[in-house]
Amino acid sequence: MPSYILAIDQGTTGSAAAVMDAKGGVLSKTKREFRQIFPRPGWVEHDPEDIWRTVLEAVSEAVITAGVLASDIAAIGITNQRETTLLWDRAGGAPAHNAIVWQDRRTADVCAKLKKGGYEALVRRKTGLVLDPYFSGTKIRWLLDHVPGLRERARRDEVAFGTVDAFLLSRLTGGAVHATDVSNASRTLLMDLKTLQWDPKLCALLGVPTQILPRIRPSIGEFGRTKGVPCLPDGIPITGVAGDQQAALFGQACFEVGEAKCTFGTGSFALLNTGAKPVPSRSGCVTTVAWQWNGKTTYALEGSAFICGAAVQWLRDGLGVIASSSEVEALAKQVPDAGEVQFVPALSGLGAPYWRPDARGAIVGLTRGSTKAHLARAALEGMAMQNVDLLSAMERDLGRRIRSLKVDGGAAANDLLMQLQADYLGVRCVRPSVIETTSAGAAFMAGLGAGLWSSADEVRRVWKEDRVFEPKMSAASRKAKLRRWQDAVSRT
Repeated sequence: MPSYILAIDQGTTGSAAAVMDAKGGVLSKTKREFRQIFPRPGWVEHDPEDIWRTVLEAVSEAVITAGVLASDIAAIGITNQRETTLLWDRAGGAPAHNAIVWQDRRTADVCAKLKKGGYEALVRRKTGLVLDPYFSGTKIRWLLDHVPGLRERARRDEVAFGTVDAFLLSRLTGGAVHATDVSNASRTLLMDLKTLQWDPKLCALLGVPTQILPRIRPSIGEFGRTKGVPCLPDGIPITGVAGDQQAALFGQACFEVGEAKCTFGTGSFALLNTGAKPVPSRSGCVTTVAWQWNGKTTYALEGSAFICGAAVQWLRDGLGVIASSSEVEALAKQVPDAGEVQFVPALSGLGAPYWRPDARGAIVGLTRGSTKAHLARAALEGMAMQNVDLLSAMERDLGRRIRSLKVDGGAAANDLLMQLQADYLGVRCVRPSVIETTSAGAAFMAGLGAGLWSSADEVRRVWKEDRVFEPKMSAASRKAKLRRWQDAVSRT
């Protein structure tokens, strides 16, 4: 009987795949990077065919490297960059335009007009989100308004919209399935958080025809089966789908109210499990669906910082301070602290809890004694500090302190960054043995959907701890450091 799970993790800079066994062991993991397209300042696009090609390449290599037969795969799980927006032809599946990436800021003026028109309270109440270019709804509107003939084709039901999960589901099933899961749908500005359905008023407000929208389904359960995929046999069920950050929360086994995780990727994304009821945020976070399973919906508070690991990439590619991203930790360790240097990595605006798309990155406190080591250290400190802002806001909304923070993502391998995070947050940070928890979450969901596991407790037993970082900084030092950080943020 097939007993392996294939997890597809389609991210911002590349597509990854992993094969996991029923004991939670990762047999293989592969990644293929693809082009980042920047047509204008503030615009970010992906070619959907690049996404699909790299998914196929990663899947093929992952299966071969794992040493298993493709026919031994019991189920497929998908996790994905979330708000990235695609429109494609229903008949042939051809993309109507490049995908508009979640980082893209081209719809800032649309959001500003909607705010000025007094619609922000309505959007916040129905969706749990804020009016920001980050989310999918205004991106759909831009495509329909700017690609010649697209709106007319949409009205004729010739065009399909989807976030990346829906696009992959369509491709993996030979065009048979047009669906998304509830966690991805909750990031569009178009779904009502309580009904878990597309909201006609919101669709009308953003000028999105409802007929182009995918069907919303629970995160765990069968979505469809593979058909015509070059590297996979027909008939493999796809039984788990979730947005990358919700998948990471699941992959960290944060199943109880008050459990939190932070993913250190291109951006940093903190999620806090709030249980069966959505908790409105009054502190600048957003309310989102974490997952839906067995008829039960779990909600979360989320805070997103648009630039995290991308700040290290900027030090490498933009300034030439380091030759590779892996060098930043050793360079930062050359100094005991950043001196007076503060780096606010608002290179794509400020996300939660500020929501200032007009903000720009800032480096303050430079002196003649400042070195590239101080700058590297300040970059790591800024990455950690912005997460303190996110998590502190969530604690205020939930009305309780978090006792620990589970950490994951590529930059979580940086021991100095993790120690800084524990120090500035004032709680222990727990790193799992598998830091690619987005893939793990997709695999766990798919395994549950396929019956390889039967409960959250079984998944929790599969999850394994690698290292715990205990806070070492005094409360007085922490308070002073955070005060200097807030002063730097006010200058962006």
